[in-house]
Amino acid sequence: MWQRSGICFPACIFLLCSAILLHQSHLQGNMAFAGKYEFEGDENYDDFVTKIGLPSDKIEMGRNCKIVTEVVQNGNDFTWTQHFPGGRTTTNTFTIGKEADMETMGGKKFKATVKMEDGKIVAEFPNYRHTAEISGGKLVEISTSSGVVYKRTSKRIA
Repeated sequence: MWQRSGICFPACIFLLCSAILLHQSHLQGNMAFAGKYEFEGDENYDDFVTKIGLPSDKIEMGRNCKIVTEVVQNGNDFTWTQHFPGGRTTTNTFTIGKEADMETMGGKKFKATVKMEDGKIVAEFPNYRHTAEISGGKLVEISTSSGVVYKRTSKRIA
């Protein structure tokens, strides 16, 4: 066995291959977000949107709204678009780990650094924390504000 710096050659190859496989699986996991998703159901909508101060007209407009979320992904670069009935669209474009201009569900503009934590996209909005993950082939989004949790589930349609 060839040795250099006290580590045998086969051990070096094993460590290098393990690192490459871990990196590849991390990238493949991240690519799981790309697709088009249609609203399937939600939990705790009224309590959450009231907590974050959404005006009553927007609360009513969003209740059981068949939002279609389209995610385009190129590595760590994302374009996250939500299409609402009636033609209204909201788009957030961001790169994991870099500050980006964002927009809340109420239309408020702000800056945030979106992160990836344990396969989940995580963003700190002005008055809530938002996570998104793919679970069972569905897009599961969870927003939390002062202990009030809102969960929205969307099924993949493309």
